[in-house]
Amino acid sequence: MGLNVEGIRKDFPILQRKLAGKPVVYFDNACQSLRPVQVIEKINEYYKDFPACGERSMHKLGKKVDEGVDKARKSLQAFFNAKRTEEIIFTKNATEAINIVAHALDLSKGDVVLTTDKEHNSNLIPWQLLKEKGVKHEVVEFNNLDALNDKLTKNVKIVSMVHTSNMDGTSIDAKEMIKAVHDNGSLFMLDACQSAPHKTVDVRKLDVDFMACSGHKMLGPSGIGLLYGKQDALSKLKPFVVGGSTVSESTYSSCDLEKPPHLFEAGLQNYAGIMGFGAAADYLKKTGLDNVSAHELRLNRKITDAVGDSVELLGPKNPELRGSIFSFNVPGLETHNVAVMLDEAANVMVRSGAHCCHSWFNAHKMLGSVRASLYLYNTEEECDVFIKELQKIVKLLS
Repeated sequence: MGLNVEGIRKDFPILQRKLAGKPVVYFDNACQSLRPVQVIEKINEYYKDFPACGERSMHKLGKKVDEGVDKARKSLQAFFNAKRTEEIIFTKNATEAINIVAHALDLSKGDVVLTTDKEHNSNLIPWQLLKEKGVKHEVVEFNNLDALNDKLTKNVKIVSMVHTSNMDGTSIDAKEMIKAVHDNGSLFMLDACQSAPHKTVDVRKLDVDFMACSGHKMLGPSGIGLLYGKQDALSKLKPFVVGGSTVSESTYSSCDLEKPPHLFEAGLQNYAGIMGFGAAADYLKKTGLDNVSAHELRLNRKITDAVGDSVELLGPKNPELRGSIFSFNVPGLETHNVAVMLDEAANVMVRSGAHCCHSWFNAHKMLGSVRASLYLYNTEEECDVFIKELQKIVKLLS
């Protein structure tokens, strides 16, 4: 069937506006997506209709909060096909979710953690800093099963990998990697920030132990994310941040800890964000992620065919292997200059720099790249604007 892109665009208020007399061409979706009115209204509903505490208060407003949070948790359970709602833990973002696992898993001196060479800082630094406990962090080549198997030893306790790179859009064969890790007796964590908004991430089919993602990249509010954990995997985590909501009872000398998800949801929660996240998941599920990814591929192919040979493209030439991302450099121009030129000329909004993947760029002696990232509301006409302006920039240097 495909997407009704014009109908979808009507759901996004910012796309109805003009800046400096020109439409917004938003190609920075890998950083943060736009939000539809359905998500905005769900956030506003909390603040207007029942702006109270959840989990604590027995009055009518408190019960409405509990109902809204429960509904959102069920929506996200269905979105990722988790077995139980208790396996969905709300966090402020994916960074916090990864940090919870890194610090709550009982890792000690001599244990080894593996990540890939294309990790976002959020899936690199938490593991690096465990060296203070004597935990060793090692890097394997992205999507290289042989390299992974060479590193898998009895000391490897967990492997944490990005599913889809935010730098160039390439993806690992997650199912294959997870099987190899499990055959070794190790745990596997998946950073699904760049995959969950664009394609189906079925945690049970993948058999992943832990998974992290952020709401702000998949039409949801900022300041909300989630950690998925299999029930038995969550039982391996020690309490990390504790206090209100994490205990059922306490005395001056002891406490009775709650079970997940509440054990890892300390303090007053971002109720509006949680409900907005649930609404975003419902929106994407109704739209159909297969439709989303097919639409993005058509747009990426159009851009690649038009300008792929005139710039230095990061990642493979085939857009099917890069999904929604077109990451590139214009020889002779600094990345931020290219981004500013596109913005000033036609409100084409892209990302420039190292995309929080400094380690990869440093290893390849590169300063960064310009990244155009596409989503369900982008159009061929917007691609034409981007292509035209990028061709002008390239021509300036010819």
